[in-house]
Amino acid sequence: MIPLCDPLRCEAAGCGAATCVGAGIASNAEMFDRAEAVIPGGVNSSIRAFRSVGGRPYVVARAEGAHVIDVEGREYIDLVQSYGAVILGHAHPAVTAAVSEAATAGTSYGAPTPREMKLAEAVAARVPSCERVRFMNSGTEATSTAVRLARGYTGRDRVVIFHGNFHGATDALLAAGGSGVATLGLPGTVGVPAGAVAETLVVPYNQVPTLDEGVAAVVVEPVAANMGVVAPSPGFLEGLRVECDRVGALLVFDEVITGFRLGTGGAQQRFGVAPDLTAFGKVIGGGLPVGAVGGRAEVMSSLSPLGPVFHAGTLAGNPLATAAGLAVLNLLDDVVYSELERRAARLADLLADACATAGLNMSFPRVGTLVGVFCGSGPSPIDFDSARTTDEAMYAKFFHAMLAEGVAMAPGAYEALFVGLGHDDAVLDDVAERAARAAAAVAAAG
Repeated sequence: MIPLCDPLRCEAAGCGAATCVGAGIASNAEMFDRAEAVIPGGVNSSIRAFRSVGGRPYVVARAEGAHVIDVEGREYIDLVQSYGAVILGHAHPAVTAAVSEAATAGTSYGAPTPREMKLAEAVAARVPSCERVRFMNSGTEATSTAVRLARGYTGRDRVVIFHGNFHGATDALLAAGGSGVATLGLPGTVGVPAGAVAETLVVPYNQVPTLDEGVAAVVVEPVAANMGVVAPSPGFLEGLRVECDRVGALLVFDEVITGFRLGTGGAQQRFGVAPDLTAFGKVIGGGLPVGAVGGRAEVMSSLSPLGPVFHAGTLAGNPLATAAGLAVLNLLDDVVYSELERRAARLADLLADACATAGLNMSFPRVGTLVGVFCGSGPSPIDFDSARTTDEAMYAKFFHAMLAEGVAMAPGAYEALFVGLGHDDAVLDDVAERAARAAAAVAAAG
């Protein structure tokens, strides 16, 4: 566990401990002020800045199980869990021991290691569509590599993605689609040139597009988890498989969130649809930076050094990340996933009950172990247009009311809620009580 000195006394006492994250820090506000002076916006991932919900962020000093503790020493029940990357609970002994042991032998070699081979075996054994696996350092790198590989393998350029899906900070995938209208070649952010997305077609989620022979790949979140939590409609994933086969395009599943979170074989096992390529991240790093692409041996053989599609990375297959990933996957089985799904269902129900009792129009759609939030009186969203009808102002009020009660949710209305093995029934009972008070406070404030 990382030591945390008293942040109000550390600097005065002249603390010089290199591992003391509280040294010289008087409060969350002071810490964030200092961060803003050296980091753009004070954060290294935009959502952390609280711009979507207002206010200023708490700054985490350490974590354990279902809880995170900020630099002021305040404890929160954590429903973020590193956006799904942490599934066993923060600082799980098996993970910390594996990382500690690996670190004593060095942190990076720039050479093959036994653990990267073993982790690849573990992924391939659990996900039949992944006959070969290549590691990298993030989910973004995984999706960008999958797109490059699909284009190189097929000799085609066009990529089809879905409005409201998020595939990381890859230029070719940062395209914006018009509301419900297929849109070609519109950058979704400043800094992405039109040419980078000129061959990216954005179409509505949960509708099977008609493809042509110019399409290299269809890239999809099999469960959309970046516009709340939106399940695939019956026949949607199956239809994508059929349509890709019809024109010779590759079907790519972005399972960065769903992979090893929904179950041993991810969304593809749950829905019975096998993609040609799968992008992974989050869970397989055990909380450390990691990404991976897995797929059919024939397709994967197009990657260098076997084929002409380049991929490299000094830290790919990092010994600390692969050690953590192996520790996590070795502890996940069908019994664990069944329990996680029960806990996610209970979380969704208790939050819905708390809001209903207070008279708030909020629902918590769930797919397996994933729980979403929708603020509104209508049915659960089925696509981006319906997801965007959520009341973001209401979410911000509920977010801050929960935070005041010591429950941390993602600071954005379109993120998922995550439970792990740290969220036992006692923790969920605590969430229920706090959520009831938070919902009542929001209702009373009007």
